[in-house]
Amino acid sequence: MIRNILTLRNIRRIYAVFFMVLFILLLWLTSFRRIKGYETPLFLELDPLAAIASFLTSWTVYKGLALSLFIIIGTLFFGRFFCSWVCPMGIINQIAGSIFIRLRTADTVALNSYRTLYRLKYYFLALLLAMAAFGSLQTGLLDPIPFITRSFAISVFPAINHSQGWLYLRQPIFNGGTLLGLIFLAVIFANRFLPRFWCRAICPLGALLGLLSSRPLLRIWRDVDLCTDCKKCLGHCHGGCDPHAALRVTECHLCMNCIEDCPEGAIHYGLSKPSSSVQMPLDVSRRRLIESALAGVVLLPMMRSTITSKTSPQYRVIRPPGSISEEDFLRRCIKCGECMKVCPTNAIQPALLEAGFEGIWTPVLINRIGYCEYNCVLCSHVCPTGAISPLTLDKKLGKGAGQKPLKIGTAFYDRGRCLPWAMNIDCIVCEEVCPTSPKAIWFKTFEVELRDGTTKVLKRPYVDPNLCIGCGICENKCPIRDQAAVRVTSVGETRSSTNQMILKS
Repeated sequence: MIRNILTLRNIRRIYAVFFMVLFILLLWLTSFRRIKGYETPLFLELDPLAAIASFLTSWTVYKGLALSLFIIIGTLFFGRFFCSWVCPMGIINQIAGSIFIRLRTADTVALNSYRTLYRLKYYFLALLLAMAAFGSLQTGLLDPIPFITRSFAISVFPAINHSQGWLYLRQPIFNGGTLLGLIFLAVIFANRFLPRFWCRAICPLGALLGLLSSRPLLRIWRDVDLCTDCKKCLGHCHGGCDPHAALRVTECHLCMNCIEDCPEGAIHYGLSKPSSSVQMPLDVSRRRLIESALAGVVLLPMMRSTITSKTSPQYRVIRPPGSISEEDFLRRCIKCGECMKVCPTNAIQPALLEAGFEGIWTPVLINRIGYCEYNCVLCSHVCPTGAISPLTLDKKLGKGAGQKPLKIGTAFYDRGRCLPWAMNIDCIVCEEVCPTSPKAIWFKTFEVELRDGTTKVLKRPYVDPNLCIGCGICENKCPIRDQAAVRVTSVGETRSSTNQMILKS
C-alpha cells in the first residue's frame, strides 16, 4: 500500500506542495515584524538565470547567488526538475491549468503535444542575455522567480490583506500594483487556452534549464519494444515533451506523470537502455536565436536614449539606503520587490517610467506614501543580488570613527507652500519629526507684519544640507495636502559623486 502511495508522481507532488508553502512562508516572513534572520530571499538565490545574468552585467558573482549552483549541477545530472518540483510559478500554473481543464471538455493529448510555439522562450532568453552582456539586467521582467515574488509582494498579498486585514499592520499601497496584478492574472488565465502556457512558451529560466538538461545523466526514456503508441503518456504531461515519440528532453519537466500513466510500463526514468527511444534535439532556429540576440543589442540603446535615472532629471529617483551607484544598481537589480515588501513604512515603491524603461519595477522611495525609517536597514538584508549592499545600523547612521551618515537625498523647502513662509501660520511639524541629532531642520525667528497691520512672531524652517540624510519623514508628515511644502530629492546622495548640489573642482 505504501508503495502505491509513494509513486514518483506523488513524491513530486509532495515536494511541490512543500516548496510552494515554503515560498509563501518566506515571503510572509519578509516583514519588519517577522524577518528575524530568516533566509527570506532563498528562492531568488536559487535562481540560475539571475546568477548568470547578473554575472554578465557586472562580471561578479554575488555570494548569495552561489546557491544557484545546486540547481545548475542538479539539472546537469537529473534533468529539468526545478520547473515541476520547486518553482512556485510552475506549480501555480500547473494548478491553474488542471482547474481549467476540468472546467471544460478538452483533448488533453492534443493540448500536451509539442508545439513550435515553445521555441519562443529560447528567443526571449537570447534577447535578455544579450542585453545583460551589454550591461542591462532585464531578466527580472520575465524570470519566473522575481516575477512571482514581485506579483505576490506588490499585488497579491496587499489584495488579500485588503479583504482580510491580517497580513499587515496597515494596508500597504503600491505604485503600479494594479498593473502588476493584472499581468499576473493574465499569465494565470492563459492556462485556460494552453496548460502551463508561461512555462512552455515564455519562461526564460525554463529555456536556460532546458539547455542545461539537453544531455542529462538521468532522463525519461521509452522502451520501444513495450510501447504501443497509445499516447496516454501525453494526458498529464507538464512540458509537452512528446514522451510517446522521440523525447524532447529539453522540454521535459520531470513531472513523472508519463511513467504513472503508461499502461504498458514502457516509460522509465534513469540511465537509458539500448531499447530506449531516440532523443529529439533542441528545436530552435539558430538564425532566430541570433536575430533575438541582435534585437536585444538594438533595444538597449533605444531604452537608454530616453530620460533615465542616470540623466537629468533624476532628482525624484531616490533609491533605498545602501544602494550602489546607479549604473551598477541597474546592473544588479532583478526587480524582485523584496525590499518593497519588507519596508516598514511602505516608502519603497516599484518605479514605473520615472527611472526610464531600463529602471521599470526597480525600487524608489515615494515619501508621500512612506519614509525611510531612521533605525531600519531591513531592505539591505533581503536584496539577493547586492544592488542594495548589506548595512549595519551603525554604518547607516555613521556612528563609526570618521564615518558620516548615509545620505539618500536632501530636503528642500517650497516657500510658496510652507505655512510659516507663505501664510504666516505657525507650523513646526517638520522639525519635530526630524530624526537626526542635531536636527537637520532648524528655525529662524521673524517678526512679520500681517495684512491688518498687526505683528506676529514666527518660526520659519531651514534645512542644513550637511545634516539632512534625505529620509523623507518631513515630506511625509508635512500637513500640506497634495504636494508637500518640503520635498526630498536625490541630490547629495552618498552613493554618487556627481549627483551633488555643488560639484567640487
